[in-house]
Amino acid sequence: MNTEIKLLVSTLNVQDCVDWVMSPETGGIDVFVGTVRNTTKGKGVVRLEFEAYEKMAISEMEKIAQQAFAQWPVQKILIHHRTGVLQIGEIPVIIAVSAAHRDAAFEACRFIIDTLKQTVPIWKKEIFEDGEVWVAAQP
Repeated sequence: MNTEIKLLVSTLNVQDCVDWVMSPETGGIDVFVGTVRNTTKGKGVVRLEFEAYEKMAISEMEKIAQQAFAQWPVQKILIHHRTGVLQIGEIPVIIAVSAAHRDAAFEACRFIIDTLKQTVPIWKKEIFEDGEVWVAAQP
């Protein structure tokens, strides 16, 4: 398996992630970039805060990558997730998958982000103009 899985407090860089999964054998790269939006269900969001159980989160993300490699003929998988305080427009998560053919990259990338949101112990708190709430993960 050729993976790069990280929990970071620093800014995520999309181009660095694409560069990491690129190889001469790659025919397609699928990238999911999650961003902090300014509203949720009509309420104004001020910022998000992410916390993680780091050791378990890394382990779970590695397990998800292994499952993706078992299901699709992909070449490289990158999963980067931020923790800490993120402002509107910042990137909390990047998933990048390379494969010889696009279908495998698309399907694996979708599987990874959906499964990550369901199983990885990373918690999101939304801070609104009038309060805050911990958000249950939903794909």
